[in-house]
Amino acid sequence: MPDDIARWLTEHARPLGTLTPGAPTEDLKPLGEALRGTRIIGLGESTHGTGEFFRLKHRIVEFLVREEGFTTLAMEASQSAGRALDAYVRHGNGDPERLVARLGFWTWCTREMVDLVQWLRAHNRGLPEQRRVRFIGTDPQRCADSVEAVAAFLRRTAPERAGDVRALEVLAQASPASYPDPAQALMRRAEDVARLLADRREASGPDADADEALEHARILVRAADLVTRSFEPSAGEDSVFAVRDRYMAEAVVRLVDDDPQTRVMVWAHNGHIAKGAYGKQVPALGSRLRERYGDAYYALALFFGKGSFLARRGDDLQGPPVRHRIGTGVRSLEARLADAVRGDYYADLRTGTAPWLHTPQAQRSFGANVPRFAYRFHTAPLVPAQDYDGFSFVARSTCSHPLPRTEPCGR
Repeated sequence: MPDDIARWLTEHARPLGTLTPGAPTEDLKPLGEALRGTRIIGLGESTHGTGEFFRLKHRIVEFLVREEGFTTLAMEASQSAGRALDAYVRHGNGDPERLVARLGFWTWCTREMVDLVQWLRAHNRGLPEQRRVRFIGTDPQRCADSVEAVAAFLRRTAPERAGDVRALEVLAQASPASYPDPAQALMRRAEDVARLLADRREASGPDADADEALEHARILVRAADLVTRSFEPSAGEDSVFAVRDRYMAEAVVRLVDDDPQTRVMVWAHNGHIAKGAYGKQVPALGSRLRERYGDAYYALALFFGKGSFLARRGDDLQGPPVRHRIGTGVRSLEARLADAVRGDYYADLRTGTAPWLHTPQAQRSFGANVPRFAYRFHTAPLVPAQDYDGFSFVARSTCSHPLPRTEPCGR
C-alpha cells in the first residue's frame, strides 16, 4: 500500500510553497479549482494545538475570502461569545485579545487566532456592510455572554421577570452532560425565557436590542439541552456528542439557507468536519452538511508528519496545555504520507482513484485533552475518500502560542 500511496501522490499532490499568511497564493489555486460549485468548506485539524495548522488555515482563509468569494468564518467556538467577536471583525468594536479569550476553549486562546481575527478586521475596514466577512461561533457551549445579555434586557424592559434568568446562570460555565436530567428541566426553563422574549419581540415590532436578546435566549436553550444530556454514547442521535454536532451543523445551515450568496468556511477538528461519523459512530457535523448539500460541501482535513503540539493532560480541564511530542511512527496514515512525499502539500481526493483511497486506515486524532502517556498511539479510523474530499499535509508540527492568561480561556 505505501507504493500505491506514493504513486497516487506523485500525480496528485500539489506542493505548498509556504504556510505563512500574506504570501502569494499561486500554490493554493488547485484548492480554489476543487471548490468550484461548493458553498461550504470544512477546514479540519488533527490537533487543536499546532501552530502550523493555525497559520495554514489563516492563509487559506485569506485566499478564500479575497479570491474565491467566501463570506463567513464559522468556528467550533462559543455561539454566545462569537457574537461579540463578529462585532469586532465587522465594526471594530472591542479588544481582539479579550474577545478571542472569551470564545470558550483554551485551544483558540492563541496569538495565531488573534492574528487571524485582526486580519479579518483589516480586510473588512472600509468595505460596505454587505461585503464584510462575518465571524460566527457554532457551539452552544460556554454562554456567559448570553446569560448576561438576556438578564440585562429583562432588567431593562421587564424587571419583574429578570429573576427568570437566575436559574440559567449555571450555563455560563457548565459543560455538556454536566447536569444530566432526563426531564431536562433546565432546558424547559430556558425555553420559557425564549418564549417570553419572542412574545415581547412580536408585540413591540422591529427592535435590534430585542432581536439580539432573543437570539441569546435561543442559544441558552441549546446550551441547556447539551448540559442536561447524557454522556452515554449508546444514546445514538440523542447522545450529547450527536446533539452537539447537530447544533453546529444547524448554525451553518442557517447561514447558507438565509442567503444564496453566502459561502462558509467551517473551522473545526477533523472529526467534526468529516463526511461520516467519529468516536462511537456519532454523526459528524460534516456528515449532516454533506447529506443536506451534497458536493456543495467540501471536507478538507489537515494532517501532520511529526513534531510537537499543545494539549491538556488526561482529564485536567483547568490547567494550562502542555507540550506533547510525536515522531513519524509507522502505524498511521500520516506516516505513510510523510514517507511518500516530502514537505508540505495539498491533495484533492475527488480526482483520480486508487485502492488506498477506499481502504480503512488509521489517522491521528488529538483533541483539547489527550491521554497522559498513551497519546502517541491515539488514532481514529478513516476511509480517506469516504471521510474527506481533500487534505493538506504539514511535515512538521510545532506548538501554537497561548495568549497570556489575563482572561479565562475556557476549557
